[in-house]
Amino acid sequence: MVTIKTPKEINILRQGGHKLAVILQALARAVKPGVDTGFLEQMANDLIIKVGGTPSFKGYDMGDGIFFPTALCASINNEVVHGPALPARILKSGDIIDLDIGMKWQGLYTDTCLTVPAGKISKEAKQLIRVTKAALEVGIKQVKPGNSLYDIGLAIENFVDQFGYGIVRDLVGHGVGYQAHEEPNVFNYAISKNSRENVTLKEGMVIAIEPMINLGTWEVKTAKNGYTVLTADNSLSAHFEHTIAVTKNGYEIITK
Repeated sequence: MVTIKTPKEINILRQGGHKLAVILQALARAVKPGVDTGFLEQMANDLIIKVGGTPSFKGYDMGDGIFFPTALCASINNEVVHGPALPARILKSGDIIDLDIGMKWQGLYTDTCLTVPAGKISKEAKQLIRVTKAALEVGIKQVKPGNSLYDIGLAIENFVDQFGYGIVRDLVGHGVGYQAHEEPNVFNYAISKNSRENVTLKEGMVIAIEPMINLGTWEVKTAKNGYTVLTADNSLSAHFEHTIAVTKNGYEIITK
């Protein structure tokens, strides 16, 4: 069931989302060659505890008896999502890393991520990051009452297709607020207007839009740990995400 949040709940999400955004920016500034993901994990935990929050992802049930081990998803290079921060891995110059983080604050959840370089990266990697960030912005601009998930997905797909990149189809955005992941699924590509999943946006809905874009094919595979998602052709992948509230006249970025 798609839920509608009250103005009071939106205000709590706004406060928690701002705190999470500040934490994510601090993590992004810490990324450089020689830093290991264990350091970033400890930093994420410490900062979340400092603001009175709880990590959303640590211990998250991934299915099949698997529980995600860390507060931070630290997905490097060909890892699309769900790269654990532990065991620690050392970042090298030329790497790109997706820092994905969620937090429960005063009973409500927000979720956000970005992809950043470690040192000097290739032109191809720079463009992939730039396009993926812009794809998120394009999708967000479609958020307003009366528009639908189709509008968000179509806008992202039309934008990304210009660059010949692969839009991951096996993973999507989601509702958020009462839980870390709620209905509806928020697609990064155009679904049928007549699909039962093509939900019409209403004031008070809160969704996480998160395009995952690959330099090569859109297809993905699962790593041996059973939960990290990799590009099928081992090409680079980038990922950006914001928690968005549907307002009376448009949208509000909650995680800013």
